[in-house]
Amino acid sequence: MAKFKTVARSTKLGPEERTAALARLKEKELDILVVGGGIVGAGSALDAVTRGLSVGILEARDWASGTSSRSSKLVHGGIRYLEQLDFRLVREALTERGLLLQRIAPHLVKPVRFLYPLRKHVIERAYVGAGMLLYDVFSYTGGRPPGVPHHKHLSKRQVQRAIPSLSNDALIGGITYYDAQVDDARYVASLVRTASFYGAHAASRVRVDGFVKVGERVVGVHAHDLHTGERFEVRAKQVVNATGVWTDDTQRMVGERGTFKVRASKGIHLVVPRDRFQSSMGLLLRTEKSVLFVIPWGRHWLIGTTDTEWNLDKAHPAATAADIDYLLEHVNKVLAVDLTREDVEGVYAGLRPLLAGESDQTSKLSREHLVAHTVPGLVVIAGGKWTTYRVMAKDAIDAAVDALDGKIPVSTTQDIPLLGAEGYQAAWNKRGKIARAFGVHKVRIEHLLNRYGTLTDELLDLIRSDPKLGDALPGADDYLAAEVVYAASHEGALHLEDVLARRTRISIEAWDRGVSAAPVAAKLMGGVLGWDEAREELEVANYLKRVAAERASQEQPDDESADRVRLEAPDIMAVEEPS
Repeated sequence: MAKFKTVARSTKLGPEERTAALARLKEKELDILVVGGGIVGAGSALDAVTRGLSVGILEARDWASGTSSRSSKLVHGGIRYLEQLDFRLVREALTERGLLLQRIAPHLVKPVRFLYPLRKHVIERAYVGAGMLLYDVFSYTGGRPPGVPHHKHLSKRQVQRAIPSLSNDALIGGITYYDAQVDDARYVASLVRTASFYGAHAASRVRVDGFVKVGERVVGVHAHDLHTGERFEVRAKQVVNATGVWTDDTQRMVGERGTFKVRASKGIHLVVPRDRFQSSMGLLLRTEKSVLFVIPWGRHWLIGTTDTEWNLDKAHPAATAADIDYLLEHVNKVLAVDLTREDVEGVYAGLRPLLAGESDQTSKLSREHLVAHTVPGLVVIAGGKWTTYRVMAKDAIDAAVDALDGKIPVSTTQDIPLLGAEGYQAAWNKRGKIARAFGVHKVRIEHLLNRYGTLTDELLDLIRSDPKLGDALPGADDYLAAEVVYAASHEGALHLEDVLARRTRISIEAWDRGVSAAPVAAKLMGGVLGWDEAREELEVANYLKRVAAERASQEQPDDESADRVRLEAPDIMAVEEPS
């Protein structure tokens, strides 16, 4: 019988760790099995394992491959919810924002400054200013400083100095405030690795095809390893369904309609180069339906988002030409020089899981979350927003442990930093010395520290052993070859798409969307995962088809046409060959 460590201490989530996790999942009944590898599922796995429970987590695709990699990349209180008088949600989200910024992931979550342009004198400044003041006050209610500066009123001249590219007649002044931003997919990958570090058994590319029941009670799942083709059962005392927009589909497997429904709202974002307009901060703009953000993102801007109902393929939501034109039209209302389709270097679409209510408009549906024990042995967590994932995970595991025997410790995740967070500030302070020691530019070290924290040492060790891994990828100068190797060996990446779309953001940041980087990245991954030349070529071919299908879908006039064109690219789940 294989020996298992009583205290896990591996920071890796590579192919060997996946094999070991699957062996463990097949062997013994778990306390908690989490289905779904997005932000809430990963958070639930960490919450459960740090209570001392035996835990498994399965994801049908890649970690964060759904909603959790396609957000606005913001960790925020949700300033628009103040106007809806949803004070509890705003206060909760702002408390979590401070915790993520200062304790849990300071290497990944960073403050970001926004301007709210004012168009009317006196009344609008007083009304919006009161909301911003309330936002600041709520940010202190979590028992710690907010970690970002307070809001500030600016005159028209001050705004024009800060944002020279704004149209002269677009505003009469402004108010600046702070929220935070994060690489959402990188955060989820780090969260899963942290759960694995504490002993959770994590495996992606394992689809749950049904539930194992004894009478009316759920006692496990029927699992299908899409990497090897093997089918097996995983037994657990409690199963947590954290499948986001797929919640209703998962519930149907157990023969339950569920006590609530989840509707999908599509939001798209544009990526444009930072030099397309001058600004030292982001923008928050009102639209007739909701709000629109212009968010600083490294050498880029993110512009989003839309909010429309989506009833088509959930795995590959598609942006249409109308979606893109809508965003350009609204941002151009405040810019001196219009942005055009030629300025757009990347586009991505994601789905929000909203709890269905009385409203027909997705923008009016609830961002609150609900937890339900729909049948014995099965807990469902649905709704919510990215920022409050830790609270959602805590509530889901609280519900699960209520049905377990014995006294189970309470959640401790408010005090557990992600891997790479401890010592980050000290490493940041000596980034110049690190750069000189390795003969690389300080900007490279800053890039690595803000993606891996103190785990940057592991990437630098790769570069030390093979200096070529310090080279940038073709067409994606921000990313190093070492990051591709590391994604496959330490971060659970099993396909080229996993690296180009999620471990890095090359698929939305590069002008060619990763086409030139793909062959180089596939060869680097192949060296870790044991691919032969044919497999490397297959991975590249599938990725190029994905890019072509996404580009073509973005020329379509409506959702149905865009969906049909996007689905012309093969789904990795359908083309994967046994290894």
